[in-house]
Amino acid sequence: MAVQRLPAVDALRGFALLGILVVNSTQIMNPYMSEGIREPGAAFVDEIAMWLVTALAAHKFYLLFSFLFGYSFTLQVASADRDGVTFVPRYLRRSLGLLLLGMGHAVLLYNGDILMAYGLLGLVLLCARRITPGAAARVAGWVYGAFGVILTAAGALAAWAGEESGTNQAEVAKAVAAYRGDAGTVLQANLDRLPDAVLGILIMAPGVLAAFFLGLAAGKRNLLAHARTNRSQLVRIATIGLVVGVPGAVFFASASQGPLGERWQFLGIGVGMLTAPALSAAYACLLLLLLRSSWGDRTARLLAPAGRMALTNYLTQSVIMAFVATAYGLSLYGRMGTAALMVLVAAIYGLQLAISSAWLRRFRLGPAEWLLRAVTLAGPPGERARS
Repeated sequence: MAVQRLPAVDALRGFALLGILVVNSTQIMNPYMSEGIREPGAAFVDEIAMWLVTALAAHKFYLLFSFLFGYSFTLQVASADRDGVTFVPRYLRRSLGLLLLGMGHAVLLYNGDILMAYGLLGLVLLCARRITPGAAARVAGWVYGAFGVILTAAGALAAWAGEESGTNQAEVAKAVAAYRGDAGTVLQANLDRLPDAVLGILIMAPGVLAAFFLGLAAGKRNLLAHARTNRSQLVRIATIGLVVGVPGAVFFASASQGPLGERWQFLGIGVGMLTAPALSAAYACLLLLLLRSSWGDRTARLLAPAGRMALTNYLTQSVIMAFVATAYGLSLYGRMGTAALMVLVAAIYGLQLAISSAWLRRFRLGPAEWLLRAVTLAGPPGERARS
């Protein structure tokens, strides 16, 4: 018997792909963004666009993806039970597959990879798979709360001391030369940044793990099934999320991109991280409300196919942006303003929505999903492998 999919999970994942593309494209195309510093001399329209990217997308969508990863973990456990197989070896193979895909992604395309983090940190879910939903939610709260408070306190100390991030023009110039050079210099630059990718996993680990556990708790309670969470609950969570998340996002963007001075940047990061889950939750609840409205079926048909092919789409986004940015293709690294980049992002995302829908009318799985499923099952995916 085929495992029934949850349209809400696929639609949320398809929506999250847009936020991931928005953030990753700026990292891939803009040397200042990838170095975590302000771009001097940017056009006003590009400053506004970068401010909006920082406020609305940065730190929000990897949390949503991580939540869905934790939720899907419960579906994978249920799938293994239905198939009558031992779950642990299957999940270990899946984690290895994610780790290897992530390493290839980081070395060849983009060092801001998230798959390595999922492959490694997902093992924590395996160890905690029998935890109760209430305990999982408490773990998520404590882990992320401590993480956010520590970051915010460190940022407040930096602001009090008048510490500024500074502009490392030498590093920017080095990155520009490497990514506009040739295929060899691009590959070498990605290899040189691989330790940064590993460090990024450590820095992101508390946020990712907290979202994993929150998703695990939600999955154990089947909260994304249509009737499990009523409309008033979704409205309440969305309202609280906006009230908490929007001011935090505004301060974060203002400290990172202006008009606040650079001495506030570290505090902005702390506040932005501390309040990011609120805005992520608001986004998710607003989309769930839309799915339950008269526009729900059309929204699900638009977003769910891309969500079913999220791994393929995620990797394809990096292929396209690496071609545009680096010497693999057009060498536009540092040459395209953020406003123009967002137009390109909208075109890429729209194309992915259309292609995903057309692909799944003919095939059950996306190419990367088929490969990962084959590794997970230690053989070609059969008819039962639909979860």
